[in-house]
Amino acid sequence: MGLMTRIFFTIAMVACFTSVAQAIAGQATFYTPPYVPSSCFGFEDRGVMILAANSGLFANRAACGTRYRVTCTGRTNDGVLQPCTGNSVDVTVVDLCPGCAANQVDLSREAFAVIANTDAGRINIEYNRI
Repeated sequence: MGLMTRIFFTIAMVACFTSVAQAIAGQATFYTPPYVPSSCFGFEDRGVMILAANSGLFANRAACGTRYRVTCTGRTNDGVLQPCTGNSVDVTVVDLCPGCAANQVDLSREAFAVIANTDAGRINIEYNRI
């Protein structure tokens, strides 16, 4: 087998075994305390870097405790022209957001404030499981 063929097969094998994480696009809103009780952890306090998931993501509590990195990607309304701070935030799923659309999550106010101006109320985001 030629050198080029071996290189090609090596690259192909590495590509097959490499996991490519793709960001999920959606929107985020925020909710305010009290954060307990939660659907996942009852009265156990899980801090303030938390997320309430839409029903599909929540998957009947299967997502409880799952961590996501959330990044603001832009505005959804005319209220705040540049809501994003440029930061990302790591959050833990602790609850269900029954009013959230399929592409929406509800962050704690504190988590939302890390990535965006809370005056925006709703922002476009990307999130990845970490």
